[in-house]
Amino acid sequence: MPSVTELYDALVASGQLKEDAAQREVLPVLDDLVATLKEEAPAPSRSGWRSWFGGQDETAPEGVRGLYLWGGVGRGKSMLMDLVMEAAPIDAKRRVHFHEFVQEIQSGLNEVRKRGERDAIRPVANAVADKARLLCFDEMQITDIADAMIVGRLFQVLFERGVCIVTTSNRVPEDLYKNGLNRQRFVPFIGLIRERMEVHALDSENDHRQGRAGGDQVWFSPLNRETRAEIDAVWKELTGDRQTSPLVLEVQGRKVEIPEHLDRMGRTGFWELCGKALGPADYLTLAKAVDLLVLEDIPLLSSSNFNEAKRFVTLIDALYEAKIRVIASAAAEPEALYLEGEGSFEFERTASRLREMQDARWGSDPGQGQDA
Repeated sequence: MPSVTELYDALVASGQLKEDAAQREVLPVLDDLVATLKEEAPAPSRSGWRSWFGGQDETAPEGVRGLYLWGGVGRGKSMLMDLVMEAAPIDAKRRVHFHEFVQEIQSGLNEVRKRGERDAIRPVANAVADKARLLCFDEMQITDIADAMIVGRLFQVLFERGVCIVTTSNRVPEDLYKNGLNRQRFVPFIGLIRERMEVHALDSENDHRQGRAGGDQVWFSPLNRETRAEIDAVWKELTGDRQTSPLVLEVQGRKVEIPEHLDRMGRTGFWELCGKALGPADYLTLAKAVDLLVLEDIPLLSSSNFNEAKRFVTLIDALYEAKIRVIASAAAEPEALYLEGEGSFEFERTASRLREMQDARWGSDPGQGQDA
């Protein structure tokens, strides 16, 4: 099986990737991680009585030291993680977006709590570890108090089981859940990351999501009569002026409705998706149900509509990860949608993703994945 470096070299030689010094620098670290995985014995099951009461088995392996790869948007972190997945010489491996993984854990915790378990996190973490020796998380972000309280304990058990974790993030570990509620309870998790994972900054000067050749227009701004007419024309062209019908998705007892739907294409407005109390599970379900989404009337974002803006960021994350084609009308270009107020820093990544998603090859270009 080829090494990470060999896979990277092949992509560069084929023209699918552009040589990048910062990416090249981290390749030996990734090669060492993969080589250690090959030598490491599988983690033993922790199904004994000690695992149910919070105890650590004496046989729990130290595990392969993981990797926390962080840096600015578009530097290629997710692409490198994909190469780790491809090169890892084991079957028990999984790559998943962090949002989606946390949703799975929340669902598992709810089921365990129904059984009255004293430690709900441990059996859920054990179930994860039983299936994967390598876990790759894309886009680690901690913005919710519930997630902050769960993640630290979860990772602790996964590390006890010898699971190797590779994750990407836009922030150095010390900035995770920055200024969050009860953050002092989260701080020990940062120490755990430093102890069990190598922290590496990807200091590339290049944003690989910029400068691509464009195709047909897919972003229409500002919001006015002309752009609304253009969106209508695009939708008519896509559907052939055929009759559409609503798409109703059932998500954890809720209904998420897309007003117009045909042949895995949907059309809806910003306020229908982001003005309601929807979350990652809803958007992930939507991303599995459509291949193309027309999203209309995206407003300027600021502290005055912070909750809606936060949902919009989560929506774009889900659509981006699933490689969904997005055609949108908005009050401004992506980079000018959110210029000030709480959340504007995090939106830089979203703006970069929206720019990449305008490329004509989005969803089919093998060179995509130079991710945030």
